[in-house]
Amino acid sequence: MPLMNVRPNRAERDRNTESALPESSPLPPSADVVVLGGGAAGLWAAATAAARGRRVLLLEKNARVGVKILASGGGHCNLTTTLPPPALLEAFGRVGGRFLGPSVRRLPPLALRAVFDALGVATREAELEKVWPVSNRARDVVDALVRRAKAAGVTTHLGVACVGLDRTADGFLVRTAFGDVHCPRVIVTVGGKSYPRAGTTGDGYPWLAALGHTITPLVPALAPLVVDLPWVRALTGIAEQVARVRVTAGSNTLADRRRPILFTHTGLSGPGPMDVSKWFELPSPGERPMLRIDFLPEIAEAVLRERLDAAIASDPAARLARALPAEVPARLAAALCTAVGVDVEGRAGETPRAARHVVVRALKDVVLPVAGTRGFDFAEVTAGGVLLDEVDPATMASRLVPGLYIAGEILDVDGPIGGFNFQAAFSTAESAGTAV
Repeated sequence: MPLMNVRPNRAERDRNTESALPESSPLPPSADVVVLGGGAAGLWAAATAAARGRRVLLLEKNARVGVKILASGGGHCNLTTTLPPPALLEAFGRVGGRFLGPSVRRLPPLALRAVFDALGVATREAELEKVWPVSNRARDVVDALVRRAKAAGVTTHLGVACVGLDRTADGFLVRTAFGDVHCPRVIVTVGGKSYPRAGTTGDGYPWLAALGHTITPLVPALAPLVVDLPWVRALTGIAEQVARVRVTAGSNTLADRRRPILFTHTGLSGPGPMDVSKWFELPSPGERPMLRIDFLPEIAEAVLRERLDAAIASDPAARLARALPAEVPARLAAALCTAVGVDVEGRAGETPRAARHVVVRALKDVVLPVAGTRGFDFAEVTAGGVLLDEVDPATMASRLVPGLYIAGEILDVDGPIGGFNFQAAFSTAESAGTAV
């Protein structure tokens, strides 16, 4: 679902502030664990570690924690999925699912919901396997995470950006404009580069690269698609609730989703197109990826032809677009006819059978060239990040740097729309917080 700007008033900011700002409360010179980043993963990891008796310092560069949570799901926060762990992991692909397996088994969706319920945030199940707060307020999710962190004893400093992370003989030196903090263990949860208005500007990648970690190519994911076709843009506002969206390159299918689509002034949005968007940003050594859409995935092409022929036989004077199944919005039907060169104003009975079948083919498999996505500014997550082979999937510990833990979106793992990425953030954070 689309992200949005959230501009809380002063009272809301105060409610979301667990400790004084650095101007009135100096940073402590040391801590057992420093957590960098106060988003979903950071808040969860900090509370989990503190509950185990660690002195935890959470640093967040924004003036409030959970900014991206507040912006998620149109301000409602789809915080996990109804899918059981095996199906959830499958959605991340073979590599991502295998990596996330230990963390998701440690904190699966039902256990996550139980924690939020205990924190006073009841959840409800919705269409497309989504889970929302009953209140439909992302603010309630953030407040619950803040309460959990405070109860565990986490010390939080807001408006403090880490400007460097140095290895020392006995741990790390976290450098900030307000002073340096020594610690034996660090959890990096600063997120990726998606939706930089929330403060996720890719800060952590240079720190981790300097410590020896490999950063795979970074591209926007879960972003609207740019399609430079006039007939597509003319359909702005039209939505199809059930569509099959595929990405192909030559004879290879790179992605295949059945999710809603939305036509926009720049191309396509909605869960279906956004779920497959990263394929139009990733380097492609072979053929250029193409987007293919089936607007009626529940109806076989042969059946659709029969229905169209029957409709025309009963009313040959009707316009062709009107003879198409009622499941197809009239504007979409007319636009597809025009796109494939069939006279949309002509009588259906006078349209050659071959031309009618071309329209049916377009309904079942229209091929669209995609110019790209709307970029990181509109992306919900980042594809790419810290190479998974360099992180222990059971603990989120770096395999290269003792005492370093990495969780959340900064890792090279991303899933589809529907609470998957929040679940991955919470689960990997639980592993890191348990291990430090």
